[in-house]
Amino acid sequence: MQREHLADLAAFIAVADEGSFTRAAAKLDSSQSALSHTIRRLESRLGVRLLSRTTRAVSPTEAGERLLTTLRPAMDEIAMGIATVSELRDKPAGTIRLTASEHAANSVIWPALRGFLPLYPDINVELNIDSGFVDIVAERYDAGVRLGESIARDMIAVRIGPLARLVPVASPDYVARHGIPETPHDLAAHQCINLRFRTRGSIFAWEFEKDGRELNVRVDGQLTFDSMALILQAALDGAGIAMMMDTYARPHIESGALVPLLDEWCQPFSGYHLYYPSRRQPSAAFRLLVDALRYRGE
Repeated sequence: MQREHLADLAAFIAVADEGSFTRAAAKLDSSQSALSHTIRRLESRLGVRLLSRTTRAVSPTEAGERLLTTLRPAMDEIAMGIATVSELRDKPAGTIRLTASEHAANSVIWPALRGFLPLYPDINVELNIDSGFVDIVAERYDAGVRLGESIARDMIAVRIGPLARLVPVASPDYVARHGIPETPHDLAAHQCINLRFRTRGSIFAWEFEKDGRELNVRVDGQLTFDSMALILQAALDGAGIAMMMDTYARPHIESGALVPLLDEWCQPFSGYHLYYPSRRQPSAAFRLLVDALRYRGE
């Protein structure tokens, strides 16, 4: 295979993954016109159309899907080979792609990266913020960060944070106007601020536990956000009751800006874990990052 043929195939994968010539061109540091010419050249050489183009999106044709099924494992093998060779360098290098929730990124990942990156200037980290569940294999992430209880069993999981706890909170003004719920069922009579997962589009069900009894509650209210920062601000402004990590709410609870509710129904559970496929062969750079993130508390 000629070198330019391999580059054409890599360009095809980029366009298929991004669903856009514009985004793929930016990813490949190319122009949109040059990338379109590359794809037309590849399609002409193969004698089939690989991509279906509309005014809104670009998607693989049936022939394109078949080619992708063959190409992706081969490209992964090439990437793994390059990573293996790069480990022979004096300094660990490479780009590590992670996906995590906003809270995990702020409370766990960035504090570790702040001291890690200056030690390894040839290691780059790309972090995608998403509160929903992401197929890290399909989306080509090296690893994801989620709560330990929600990680699939076929993944390797490394604990990177302490036990977690979700608490419902509201402003003193809201509590003065609407009262305090005594049980999770009482939330039906309150304005609650919902979280919608960006990836799945589903609404987060509030989870409670008391005396071994678990209870999931679907709450209602005028507000639904996909950003915890907005949910926090709405709660501070007295718009309703919000459910959030206690570490996220704690500074505002200590200042008196928020009041914790249903405390006896809020039990600790397994905290943040880094997870990645068990079949993955970690590079030197990835192993170093995992060790930097690993939780060493009690």
